[in-house]
Amino acid sequence: MNDQKKEFAGRLLDVKAIKLQPNDPFTWASGWKSPFYCDNRKTLSFPALRNYVKLQLTHAVMACFPEAEAVAGVATGAIAQGALVADALNLPFAYVRSKPKDHGLENLIEGELPQGAKVVVVEDLISTGGSSLKAVEALRRHGCEVVGMVASYTYGFPVAEEAFKAAGVQLVTLTDYEHVVAQALATGYISAKDVTLLDEWRKDPARWRQ
Repeated sequence: MNDQKKEFAGRLLDVKAIKLQPNDPFTWASGWKSPFYCDNRKTLSFPALRNYVKLQLTHAVMACFPEAEAVAGVATGAIAQGALVADALNLPFAYVRSKPKDHGLENLIEGELPQGAKVVVVEDLISTGGSSLKAVEALRRHGCEVVGMVASYTYGFPVAEEAFKAAGVQLVTLTDYEHVVAQALATGYISAKDVTLLDEWRKDPARWRQ
C-alpha cells in the first residue's frame, strides 16, 4: 500500500466524500447500480481539506507534468479544484464543458488557452474515463497539447485504463479503489464480507444487480 494514497483515502472517508453502502446501493447517472459513491466536491466545504487536496494535486502536477503551461478543469466536478491548482502554480486556467452551451458564444472551452499550449487536465474522479477523455479531445481540437491528467480518485476499471492508453494520456491519481477499501476496512467502516461484495461489483459494474 502507498502511504500517501492511504492518507488521502482516509481523509475522503472522514468527510464522507466517499460513501460505501454495500447493502443499499446507489444508482449512477449511467444507470449502473453501485455500492460505492464518490463526490470529491464535498472537500471544498472543509478549508483544511480543500487546501490539502489543492496541495496534493499541485504537487502531482509539479512532479509528473512540470512542462505544463496551463491548467484545464473538467466540468463540473473539477472546475473548482482545477482553478485552485492553476492559482497555486500561477498558470492560466480554463474549463471544458461536457457539451457546448446553447446560447451566447456556444463555447465548449471556457477561458483563454493559447494555441499549442501544453495543458494538464484536472479531474475529480475517473470511472469509465469517457467524459474525461472527451475533455482531452476538445482541448486537442482547440490546438492544445495535453501533457497529462491528474485526478483525486479512480475506480481503476479496466475499461478506463484501456481508454487512457488508447488516447495516449498519462493519468496520475491521488488515491484509488484498493486504498479506499483497505482504509475503510481498517477503520471498521466496512466488514470483510462487504469487501467481497465490493470486489464482485468492481469485476462487472455494468451488470451488477441488474
